[in-house]
Amino acid sequence: MDAHEVNRVRAKLALFVADVFASVPRKDQRAKGDCYLRGLMLDGRRKSIQAMACRLPDGNEQNLQQFVNQSTWDPVPVQRRINERMLPLIDPTAWVIDDVSVPKDGRMSVAVAPQYCGALGKRANCQVAVSVHAASDTASCPLQWRLFLPKEWASDTVRRSLTRIPANVTHREKWRLALDMLDTLAGWGMTPPVVVADAAYGTNARLRAALADRAIAYMLAIRADVIAHPFDAEPFAPARNGPVGCWPQPRYRDPAPSVAALAAGLGATAFTSVTWRNGSRGELRSRFAAVRVRPAGKAVERPIKATASAEQGWWDGILPDCWLLIEWPADAEAPTDYWLSSLPDDAPITDLVRLAKVRWRIEHDYRELKHGLGLDHFEGRSWPGWHHHVTLVTAAHAFLTEQRLAPKVPAPDSPSTKSSTPSRTS
Repeated sequence: MDAHEVNRVRAKLALFVADVFASVPRKDQRAKGDCYLRGLMLDGRRKSIQAMACRLPDGNEQNLQQFVNQSTWDPVPVQRRINERMLPLIDPTAWVIDDVSVPKDGRMSVAVAPQYCGALGKRANCQVAVSVHAASDTASCPLQWRLFLPKEWASDTVRRSLTRIPANVTHREKWRLALDMLDTLAGWGMTPPVVVADAAYGTNARLRAALADRAIAYMLAIRADVIAHPFDAEPFAPARNGPVGCWPQPRYRDPAPSVAALAAGLGATAFTSVTWRNGSRGELRSRFAAVRVRPAGKAVERPIKATASAEQGWWDGILPDCWLLIEWPADAEAPTDYWLSSLPDDAPITDLVRLAKVRWRIEHDYRELKHGLGLDHFEGRSWPGWHHHVTLVTAAHAFLTEQRLAPKVPAPDSPSTKSSTPSRTS
């Protein structure tokens, strides 16, 4: 947005800030929040505090630095209010779990460490944040963020003190951070219609089990080497050795094949052409097959056996079933992508495909959050500063999304209000 466009929405932004930042106790802090949001939305290559202060007529670098890095205002009520505004507006078809990485120099920025950096496509010094987004075919927004704390930070008292990491924060795997966010949102009375995630999360059987325990439906991408039994495979009970002792637990006769092997056994005739949406270059279509399977492996079977033994004294050996969705593009020699889904067994394949492909909206989110709103431009080093900044960026994104979805737009050709079209077609 240029300066004219920002000025044109100043009144609407003031009302937005008054509502979303109502929990911030001081009037001057809310005014700084308004100023920071305008800085994030205003055109400019860098959205660091110094750069924004130079572009804003009322920008004061020292005041903004204090507001973001030293002030003690709580970002959590702000996040909750953003969610309360955005969820009814977006009416999501799914919530999407994802993560984002920000390359960093040095070792003193909070949670920075050598780790895989998606932004660079390799292992590098960076910060990683896990996020949950609400998404529909027309809009999306971040709901929650968690900064991933690498193991080396858990016991580094010097860096923890300097970056002001709370004492109760320790290393947690990314999939556990995702569950923490879902639990936080559930505590606010917000539950997802379906949870979607890429294979980095979906391949984890413990995450799938945790979602099932929470009665949360999922559509999760998986790797081709995940194993599963065919739906009609039946376990058998081995013979008992002698007249005394425990009966052996039932087990499947054959080892569980990989989902890639199951897909290969279906043959090309099992795949049907499905269109899931219109992209910038026309209809997006590919070939898919959906079959019921029983995911296997120690991470899946041991909890079932333990629970059955404790509660019933016996387990029938039958693993829970779910959908396996397989994509085999017409120009590919073999299937390319796989998903597991807990949707009902009468769910049409068109619904499965549409949910599997909804993640494109989040890729669009990240482009706007990073390149347009300065998500990765924060130059502070502290834990509170990072959470303040990411909450302010989320607020700016929510305000712009509200303007895009408003029934009446001030100017059809305004870059701040026109509908966004993704640059990717997948």
